[in-house]
Amino acid sequence: MWTRQRFLRFAGLAAVIAVAAALMLSAILRPAAGEGAPTLPAAVTISVFLLAVWAWTSTTLDDTLVAFLAAVALIVTGVLPSAAFFASLGDETIWLLICAFIIATGVSSSGLALRGAAQLLRHARSPRALFHLTTLALTITTFAVPATSGRAALAIPVFTALATALVGRSTLTRALSLLFPTVILLSAVGSLLGAGAHVITSQLLESATGEGIGFLAWLWFGLPLAVVSSHVACEIVLLRFTTRADRSVGISITVADLARTAPTPVSGPLSAIERRAAVLLGGVVVMWCTESLHHVPPALVALLGAVVAVSPAIGCTTLPVAVKKVPWSLLLFLAATLALASALTGTGAAAWLGQLALAPMAALGPAAAVAFVLVVIALSLLAHLMIPSRSARSAAIIPLVIVLAPGLGVDPAAAAFASTAAAGFCHTLPSSAKPVAMFSDPDLVPGGFHSRDLRSLSAILAPAMFALVAVFAFWVWPAMGMPLLL
Repeated sequence: MWTRQRFLRFAGLAAVIAVAAALMLSAILRPAAGEGAPTLPAAVTISVFLLAVWAWTSTTLDDTLVAFLAAVALIVTGVLPSAAFFASLGDETIWLLICAFIIATGVSSSGLALRGAAQLLRHARSPRALFHLTTLALTITTFAVPATSGRAALAIPVFTALATALVGRSTLTRALSLLFPTVILLSAVGSLLGAGAHVITSQLLESATGEGIGFLAWLWFGLPLAVVSSHVACEIVLLRFTTRADRSVGISITVADLARTAPTPVSGPLSAIERRAAVLLGGVVVMWCTESLHHVPPALVALLGAVVAVSPAIGCTTLPVAVKKVPWSLLLFLAATLALASALTGTGAAAWLGQLALAPMAALGPAAAVAFVLVVIALSLLAHLMIPSRSARSAAIIPLVIVLAPGLGVDPAAAAFASTAAAGFCHTLPSSAKPVAMFSDPDLVPGGFHSRDLRSLSAILAPAMFALVAVFAFWVWPAMGMPLLL
């Protein structure tokens, strides 16, 4: 039986096939079609890219499998050299992420992050203070665990401890279950390693322009938005999902309350493993932030940190345990998308797409740049409804943003950064992001939110995020050293 969803899926496939056929025909007949037609390698690359986007948006196939199939198609057709694909697996960025996850495993297993959160939250004396201290604690974890799903797993014991301490305050508990994934997703923009999509954006920029966005630069531009957007979201959750009466009744949370369900100690002196984890994490972050002084590449710093993290007597974990925690699917996806980006730029496909799209937009005149940036922000905010994976969204959107931006007088790095920042909003459905799915699971988070609560939150948070990212893109980031217009 043909449902509306199936009809749209196959209609989309038919449209992609029709466009691909037209591209291939114009490329084959290029001498007659004129120089405006794409070359055959460019036509093949665009066709494969469109099919990959369709698969990401319309099928249940794994995102990494889709990226691999696209890369294999380009290799088989001779567009992408196999050596270029295999070389992407050894890219410095891949190793940066591998080692960062190993370090994060050591820090998480030590219990240091949970202890820090407990010590911070015990100062809360009112619901508003509790919510904002929770927001602060979750924002700080951006630098301890380089993935939103990993941070969500780290935060679940904290939420469980708070829910136990707030027994009888079900409204606050439900609002907290919304706050946790919301802040985890929005605060991720504060770090280059906060989400795999950030690394993809940086690498796509480096591939296209020769310069990506380093750890310190991402921290400089991303952390202010992470802090502001997280606390704005905190206020929205408070005002939308709690009453004035709920907020007026004080609370008292002690370290003992939080320790009842904590898997590791949250009071007393730091253990030896916690001290080692603190020194390791602090040292690695400082080295990343001071790269301009010592010129040691971030990947090498991460490698040294990972070796320390798994070394006997001085480390925080073991290599077999740490390796199991590395999200290999994400890393393979990153490698495949880097290969796709290389084909888009190397065959001239990206440039041809840019010329095709610039003609109608140029008719807007001086307003074209403003309109382009606003459209990019809006599409990035809404893309999670079509493409559940944040990394897949960056892989589909960022290459086009980078190509189109210069022709409209917009800096490609600024446009790509704004798009990636806006993509941090993915709260509408439980399937939109792993942290949301985890906190909507009643087995993991009893007494949590319902799907209708997400839709209610999104109706307010989406326009708020659109306005925030636009304000940062047009005024705040240029003042901080990232000009929007060329």
